[in-house]
Amino acid sequence: MLELFERLLHIGAPGNFEWILENYQTSIYLLLFMIIFIETGLVIMPFLPGDSLLFVAGLFAGTGQLDLLTILGLLFIAAVLGDGVNYFIGKHIGLKFVKIKLFGKRLVKDEHIKQTQEFYDKYGTKTIIIARFVPFVRTLAPFLAGIGEMKYRTFLSYNVIGGAIWIFGVTLIGYFLGSNEWVKANLEKMILGIIFISLIPIIVEFVKARMSKKST
Repeated sequence: MLELFERLLHIGAPGNFEWILENYQTSIYLLLFMIIFIETGLVIMPFLPGDSLLFVAGLFAGTGQLDLLTILGLLFIAAVLGDGVNYFIGKHIGLKFVKIKLFGKRLVKDEHIKQTQEFYDKYGTKTIIIARFVPFVRTLAPFLAGIGEMKYRTFLSYNVIGGAIWIFGVTLIGYFLGSNEWVKANLEKMILGIIFISLIPIIVEFVKARMSKKST
């Protein structure tokens, strides 16, 4: 189990996804479902590799080793259900949940909560969609929506739209690039590129905050 977790955290490293596919075979669909569900559904698990996992799953679907429609359907359901669970955790338990510690350390840092709150201040309810593409913010956005008592009907509509764009978009990019030999040979670089692109909104907000402090 520890080896599986280690390989999942470094899903883009050579041979990791192949090892998972070989050892878990058809159970890999359930495994992928659980990872997306847990990352989006449990506020204390924001470090799971959502974007990279979708890209790699799409890539292997492009080579015929996984079924594309099954992946898209299952992971879309996982993403929507995960955000829904996270919303209700925030609504009924609140900030007490983020103080949970693992091995003596808090898994959710105050700075990540602050970053997510800044997204809400800027984008409002659209944060539920935009956050899908931003690590950590993706996990915290539905949680804070619940704390902020956003109307569930409003949250659900943005949840479904954001989940569809995220799951279909990133997975299909991997799918259509799956036959490209350069992509397969440089998978780690592609994953790092995806992570960097997804972090651009946070970098932009950080730079703006620093510049505003200097100007005051």
